Amino acid sequence: MAAEKLLTLDEVAERLGVNVETVRRWVRNGEIEVIDLGGRAGYRVTELALERFIRSRIRPVRDEDP
Repeated sequence: MAAEKLLTLDEVAERLGVNVETVRRWVRNGEIEVIDLGGRAGYRVTELALERFIRSRIRPVRDEDP
């Protein structure tokens, strides 16, 4: 079985189309699960953690009343 790819915060930001500072805020707030590699290596996000984060943010869209 192949190891799951670890994404940098920059890669997460690119995939989601947001600024990396937004991703860092989500990390600080505990909204997205990370692996702390320490030092200069920083944080990594598994693809599974990213998928869970995205699913947690899905909300139904309500039609506006006319």
